[in-house]
This record gives sequence, C-alpha cells and structure tokens, in this order.
Amino acid sequence: MEIPTRHYDLLIIGGGPIGLAAGIEAQAAGLSYLIVEKGCLVNSLFRYPQNMTFFSTSERLEIGGIPFVSTNPKPKRTEALEYYRRIQQKFALNIHLFEAVTMVYKREVEFEIITSKSTYTANHVMVATGFYDIPCMLDIEGENLHKVNHYYNDPHYYAGQKVVVVGASNSSIDAALETFRKGADVTLVVRGEGISPRVKYWVRPDIENRITHGEIKAFFNSKLTAIRPTEVDILTEDGPITIANDFVLALTGYQPDFAFLEKIGVNLAEGPSKEPFHDPKTMETNIPGLFLAGVVCGGMNTHLWFIENSRVHAKQVVEYIKTRIGR
Repeated sequence: MEIPTRHYDLLIIGGGPIGLAAGIEAQAAGLSYLIVEKGCLVNSLFRYPQNMTFFSTSERLEIGGIPFVSTNPKPKRTEALEYYRRIQQKFALNIHLFEAVTMVYKREVEFEIITSKSTYTANHVMVATGFYDIPCMLDIEGENLHKVNHYYNDPHYYAGQKVVVVGASNSSIDAALETFRKGADVTLVVRGEGISPRVKYWVRPDIENRITHGEIKAFFNSKLTAIRPTEVDILTEDGPITIANDFVLALTGYQPDFAFLEKIGVNLAEGPSKEPFHDPKTMETNIPGLFLAGVVCGGMNTHLWFIENSRVHAKQVVEYIKTRIGR
C-alpha cells in the first residue's frame, strides 16, 4: 500500500523546548508545520534524573510568552515537564510523538522527509534534536556490562552498593551526592585536577565537603581503565589500583547525532568541536532551506547553548522563512 505524503511549509525535527518554540512561531506566522519527535514530549528532559534542579530560573525557560511559575528558586524536572506539556496543549501544537526521522532528502524545490511511520514533504526543515541521546563512551573493557549506566535516574536503586561515578560535571556530582545520601559507597573518578567550574554554585560546597571529610572518595587526574562484574581498575596519580564495585555511572557527557547530520548532508567543522555549519543570523545550514536550532548548533561544545539562550533560534528561523516566501 502506498504511504500517504503530506506537505508543510516547515517540518521541525525534535519535540523539545526549542522545537515547541518553533512550532509556536510557525503557528503565529500562519505557516503550516509539523513537529516530529522520536520519543515522548520533551524527551530529553524526561530522561533527566528525577530529582534534577535546573541551573536556570523558571522565567528563562519560558516559551510562547507563557509564564513558568515554580515553587522553587530553581525549577525541578517535574515542573518543567508539566510546563511544556501545558504549552503543547494550550497552543494545540501539531506534533507527532514516538516517530523517528530516518532521512531527509533535498529535492529540486522541496524536502522529502522519511520517518519510522510515514513520509512527508516540506519547503523547509529545522533540526532541533539537542544532544542528550548519545553518550560519550569511555571505550574501555567491560563498558557493555549491565552494571554500567550512562544515564542516571533515581538514587534509591544504588542504596547500599559500591558505586563508581565517572565525571566532574553537574550530572556526575549530583549522582555522587544523591547516591551517597541513599547509603551508597561512592568513589568519584575525574580526569581533570578538580571539580568542573560549571558545577552549580550551591552544589559545589557540598561535594567539596563530602570529599574533604572522606565521605565520598575522589581520584583526580585519574581514569577508569577496565570494568569487571565485581571490580574496576583505576589509573590514579599514584599508579593503578583495583577496587570492589557493584555499579558504574559513566556520566561523561553526551553529543549530538553527528551521523544523522552528516547523512542528511550537513557539513561539520573539522576538529574536536564538530560544530555543524550554520549562519548565526538565519540558522540556515550549507543546505538551503535546512536550519538548525538549539543545543545541536554547538556540536561537542554542549556548554554553549541552553534553552534560555537558544529560544531565539525559533524566531530567527521563522522570520527568515517569512522573508523568503514574502509574508
């Protein structure tokens, strides 16, 4: 049976906050649009740890001119999920969830977009896929064991266990502190000489005090070299050691889906940043009519873009599309 094809002025890949913001802008501009998300609504935020607190204040996470009212100085994950769900409902955004985009082809005058469920055509395409779906791997022996997790959710799971946390960023420090407070025996392994300067300012004194008092063991200028069912190897400043271990939380960061970007023809910068090519004024890539928005724009420099400073990308793209079609 032939798959039906539907056409839009703009097809938005990614149903996170920036994708939703783009849908709101397109709707206000009178453009036909569709948001396609491979997971649930704001899928990346859903996968954040249950107790996660944002660094940003709630007003800096707002989209569509709708206030984000929080009961906390910094909003929690659960509050953000509720806020963005209500945003989708209020604007009745045209969004398809649990539908993955597998390919985007540039035809003569339009794009053909292939998904896991259908085929669409569009005059313009925006990629707002974030960076949280693909973890940066350690590439060491035993990383594929069931005891190794690249995502952290609930600390209760690790109660009474010997846990190694790899990394010095916010996610790693939060995991180390929360699992420690649930009774885990926590060892922190950090490649650098100290805790990342980007760690939330109200969390830093807590982790530093726990390390100073020996409640959380920390190895700096060190790296995990092997993982086995009941132990791990760590190369420390003083030489290699082996310690008993039940679980490893390898929270070493995440990266955009570079393979997908390259597959659809987006040029990536040479070097470690792999920043996708785009015009910072219009957000248009090397492919005319295909745009980037949000965290994906930074490549491996995932600390450059956040919800608060990339919300404007949605307006930039839609405004540019309006000038191209004469509205």
